[in-house]
Order: sequence, then C-alpha cells, then structure tokens
Amino acid sequence: MTQLESARKGIITDEMKASARKEGVEPEYIRKSIEEGTVIITRNKLHRSIEGLAVGKGLKTKVNANIGSSQDHIDIKEELEKLRVAIEAGADAVMDLSTGGDVNAIRRAVLKESSVPIGTVPVYQAAIDARKKNKSFVELEGTEIFEVIEQQAEEGVDFVTVHCGVTMRSVERIKREGRIMGIVSRGGALTAEWMKFQNRENPLFEDFPRLIKIAKKYDMVLSLGDGLRPGCLADATDRGQIEELVTLGELAKQAFDEGVQVMIEGPGHMPLDQIEANMLLQKRLCNGAPFYVLGPLVTDIAPGYDHITSAIGGAIAASSGADFLCYVTPSEHLRLPSVQDVRDGVIASRIAAHAGDIAKKTKGAMEEDIKLARARKALNWDEQIRLSIDPKRARELRETSPPEDSDVCTMCGSLCAIKITCE
Repeated sequence: MTQLESARKGIITDEMKASARKEGVEPEYIRKSIEEGTVIITRNKLHRSIEGLAVGKGLKTKVNANIGSSQDHIDIKEELEKLRVAIEAGADAVMDLSTGGDVNAIRRAVLKESSVPIGTVPVYQAAIDARKKNKSFVELEGTEIFEVIEQQAEEGVDFVTVHCGVTMRSVERIKREGRIMGIVSRGGALTAEWMKFQNRENPLFEDFPRLIKIAKKYDMVLSLGDGLRPGCLADATDRGQIEELVTLGELAKQAFDEGVQVMIEGPGHMPLDQIEANMLLQKRLCNGAPFYVLGPLVTDIAPGYDHITSAIGGAIAASSGADFLCYVTPSEHLRLPSVQDVRDGVIASRIAAHAGDIAKKTKGAMEEDIKLARARKALNWDEQIRLSIDPKRARELRETSPPEDSDVCTMCGSLCAIKITCE
C-alpha cells in the first residue's frame, strides 16, 4: 500500500510516526493530513536508506537543493560533494538535474550516498537517451519517456518532476498572449517542441493514468511541474501559467483518487505583490496539495545575488502557504553552481523558510528565535553560535575580529547596549 492508501485505512505507518516526531506533532495529524491530500511523505518504498520527508500544511517549510552535471561541466565527485554540502547546510531534499556525462551513474551514486529524499526530472534523461539512439528528443515515442520514468522509480527516486500541464491548449495561450521570455523551463520547452514536431498531445497528459500506475507501484511522489512558469516578472500570472495550474489541479485530483501522493510546482519570477495571491490560487485550484516553489525571484536585475532575491520571495511565499522552497544560488542565470554556491543557496532558502514559518506560526519556529535572543541577552557567544542557522559562518565571523573584551563584539565594544544595561 502507498502512504495515502494506508492513511485512508486509518493505518499510521512507521514513516508517519517518524515524521510526527520530527515535526513535533501527533502521528494522527500526519495520517489525517495525508488522507486529506494536504501533506505528503516523500520516500520511494525501495529507497530504504532514508527516512521519509513530510511536506505540507501545518509542518515546517522544507528546502530543496538542485545539483547535477551539465554538458559543459561533468565531475561526479564534485556533484557528490555538492550533495554532502547541501545536506550539511540543512537541505531537506536534493534534486539531481544532471544533463551531462553518464547521468545514470551520477543519479545512482547520488541515491546511494544521500540521507535525504532525491528527486529528478526524467525528461532530461530521455533527451540524453535520444542522442545515444542517434535521434532528436522530438523523435522519441511517448512510451520511451514512460520507460525512463519507470527506470528511475525502480532505482529508488523519491519524487519526479513531470510536466503534465504543458498541453497544446496551454502552449497556445502563451502564444496568443505573448511573453517576453516564452518558455524557460527546460522540461517545458522539450515537451512543447515534442508536441509541435509530433503534432500530438503531451503523452504525460494524454496517458496520465500510466504515470499514476508507475508512481503507485513505488509510492513515488508526483511533483506536477510548472513547465510554463514565468521567466521574468513581466510574464508572471499570465494566462498560460494559470491554464497550466488549472490542469495540474485536475490531474492532482486524479492521482489522489488512485492513492498516489502529489505536490504542485510553482513559479518562478514574480513581483512581490503577486506572491500571496498565487499561493492562495494554487491551494484553491489544487485542493490544498503541497506547493513547491522556485524562489520566487522578486526582481530580474540581480544576477549574482539571486539567492537573495529568491529568499525575499520565498519568505513571502512560505508565509502565504507554500510548503516547499527550491533554493536558488548566486550562480542562477550565469553558470553551473559551485560547491560554495550550493551552500549559500541552501542557507538563504532556509532563512526564508524559517521566516515564513514564524509568520504562519508553525509549531516550534518562534521558540528557536527566543532561545537565541536569550543567549544574546546573556552575552553567551558560544550558545548564540550554536543556535544560529549557520554556526560555521557565525563562528568564522566572530573569530576573525576578536574584541579586547570577550563579552562584546567589535561593533559596539565598550558601548555594548546589552552589557551597559546589565551592569
């Protein structure tokens, strides 16, 4: 049985119990929320080396880190180091988005080494496999795409991004309305080109029951991807994006009815004042399914600092109901992220997630800040550093500028307000 089928029978699984302990909630809350479709547990039944990750309503906002090779940069050791650093920095899940080299070997190594759930975008592998067969991606048969999805499920992948909402109708809406950036999702663009060449509907939409069957067999979460997400602020909340979201809501209901867990992916680039409305719209159209958002980035003019622009948007998204934040690194739009970029991206996204949790009063979130505030009041530097979201960075900064008086820092020195009022 899947987690969802167990929940419907009133069974509290070991994964539900473990998730409840992590979240500080009752196991029955997890079970009931899975039954309602507002919480999922990401864990392929064959991926036994990890614990399941609970994502959804009333739980801490989770953070995902993307890693993976490109055709221009292939180094499996570096990708495994990114995996290690991402987990060390606090990522709750990791997606392997490799598109260069032996992507099968990279994915299997990541699955073997990871202690957190692993996600993928199977259409990337399908595109690479097409080249090996001396043909273009658009020449693939729909069945070949499903074969890749099943292969990855058999290997233990916990959740897959599938661009089922990129349909002839939604793509046509984008064309009629007009966009500055067009389609910016790689998976979305590949799917749109396949449909154009084949003059056929998206097989992942047309034969969605087959996708449900694969996911159900392995209790693999379907992450219904936003292949038509806006790639710049000016394209946000347009007809194509909303058309796709409506379709994803309908598909999510089909999967849910068959006992398959689902989450929905969302934008993207978006003006700050549109974020809350988009979160509310997704929840309404998708029956409260967990929402997984990329950022969103609140300005287009900060290349090199997009981990900051996404953290701003992520905090608002999380406070408005988003459940899962996909990190963005300083290298976004510029290059493949380095190991340090991965670390910086995870920390920025964790800050956003925590800020959102405080705003929506997630259990235990505010208590963390209160503990640090008490340590700060007591001028207990070791405890402040221990409680911080990035202790390594906090200690490095503290130790690079040691004050003469160990009770204070070099910002205020003898004029430290806390020390003055305590004396």
